[in-house]
Amino acid sequence: MLADIRVATRSDAARIAAIYNEAIEDRMATFETAPRAPGEVMGWLIDGFPVLVAMRAGAIAGFARVSDYSDRCVYEGVGEHGVYVSRAGRGTGVGRALLDALADEAARRGYYKLTSRIFTENAASRAAHLAAGFAEVGIQRRHGRLEGEWKDCVLVERLIGEAATDPDHRVEG
Repeated sequence: MLADIRVATRSDAARIAAIYNEAIEDRMATFETAPRAPGEVMGWLIDGFPVLVAMRAGAIAGFARVSDYSDRCVYEGVGEHGVYVSRAGRGTGVGRALLDALADEAARRGYYKLTSRIFTENAASRAAHLAAGFAEVGIQRRHGRLEGEWKDCVLVERLIGEAATDPDHRVEG
């Protein structure tokens, strides 16, 4: 069964925190090491940026969110994104579905590009991003340390909205 995607609500904060905490524990998708409380996640749900959840069998199986890439005006319209899938939902297409829906929602809200960093060894996330039309555009070597170990990150991006339809990949304005 494919996932149903919807905009997250405040009542989703505890489940979103639980999924994010699984990713923190697994040490494959974030540099963070301290678990997040639902109250901290609530900020994501009220800050005005897109947050989507994927529903499978009546439960939240994953979430994706966008935040500003930079506060510099030249980057207005570029969103940094994250996508996280529960352990039980991994390998079921939830991540890919969230990425496609997030690109649509971000474009609807005026973004023209989504970008993120993925640990080079996170093959599942890299594959989901490639399947959802993201391009790997570079490697940031030794981008950070996770529990004392250097991690390299793959930079991914996807042009959306007007930028995706511009044959020169330029946004006029």
